[in-house]
Amino acid sequence: MSSVAYAGRSLELSLGESVLDGLLRSGIPVAHACKAGSCGSCMLRAVGGCVPPRAQVGLKDSWKAQGYFLSCVCVPEADMEVSEAGADTRVTARIMAVDHLSHDVLRVRLQPERNFDYRAGQYLTLIRDTGLARSYSIASLPHESELELHVRLIPGGRMSTWLCEPASVGAQVQLQGPTGECFYVPDREDQPLLLAGTGTGLAPLWGIIQDALRRNHRGPIHLFHGALRMEGLYLREALRALAARYANFTYTAAVLEGTEEPGIFIAPIDAVIASSHPKLNGWRGFICGDPTLVRSLKRKLFLAGIAMGDIYSDAFLPSA
Repeated sequence: MSSVAYAGRSLELSLGESVLDGLLRSGIPVAHACKAGSCGSCMLRAVGGCVPPRAQVGLKDSWKAQGYFLSCVCVPEADMEVSEAGADTRVTARIMAVDHLSHDVLRVRLQPERNFDYRAGQYLTLIRDTGLARSYSIASLPHESELELHVRLIPGGRMSTWLCEPASVGAQVQLQGPTGECFYVPDREDQPLLLAGTGTGLAPLWGIIQDALRRNHRGPIHLFHGALRMEGLYLREALRALAARYANFTYTAAVLEGTEEPGIFIAPIDAVIASSHPKLNGWRGFICGDPTLVRSLKRKLFLAGIAMGDIYSDAFLPSA
C-alpha cells in the first residue's frame, strides 16, 4: 500500500484505491464529476513521488510536465505528495446570461476574466464556489467574446438546477480546461465530414460545424442529431437556416417517438445514418453524446469505411 500527503495530512490508501477516493474517504473535499478519467475536474498536482502514466492521459503536455494528473484514475505505486490544481489551470469567469433552448436544455453564456484558449468542440469544467464541478462542451467559437455552454436540465441536478436560479446570473465561477480532441482541423478541406450526436451532444458539433464553415471547408458536412422526442431537437430552426445558407451543409434529425416530417425520421440515429450513408470510405467522423451510442457508432462508422484515426468522439459521462 502507498500513502498520500495533502494539505498537511497523510493517509494510507487501500489496495487499488485511487487518490481521489482516498481523499474523499478521509473527508477531504476534492472537485470531481465523472470519476472515470474523462472530464478532468478532479485534476491535482504531484509535488512529490511519481505519477502513473495512466493518470495523465489526455492532459496537455505542459500540464504533464508540471506534475498535474487525474486523481480519479491515479492508483499510486509509491508514496505521493499532492496539492490542489494551481491558478495556471483555471480562469475566473462570470455568468452573463442563462436562457432556455428547449424545455430541458439551458444556454449558459460566460465572460472569462482573461483569455481562455480553446478549440471549438472541446469541453471545460465549470466549478462553483462550493467546489461543485461539472464538465460541459463548448458551443461557441474561439473568436467570440463570450463562452457558450449547452446544459441539460436534470431534475435534482445540483449544477443545472442552480444555473436555473435567477441568482446564478452574475455569479463568479472557475473554468478549468479546455480538454478533448473532438475539434475541426483545417486540412483536407474537400474531405466529407459526418457529425452525429444525441441531446446536448449537439453543443460541440454546433461549434465544429461553424468552425469548419468559417474556415471555408469545401467538402460535404452532414449533421445527424437524435433525440427521444421532437422537443429534444433544439436549435432546429438555426440548423435549417444554416443548411439553406451553405450548399455543402446538410441537417438530418431523428427521434424515437413522434410523427415523421420532412427532414425528421422516426428511427434510431444510427439506423438513419446507415441507410443514408452505407459507405463512408474517405470520410471524417465526429460523435458526441450518450456513451453507449458513441461506442456503438464508432464501431459502425469504422465498419462503414471511416479510418479509426479519422473518428473523433466525446462521450458525455454522468457525474458519479
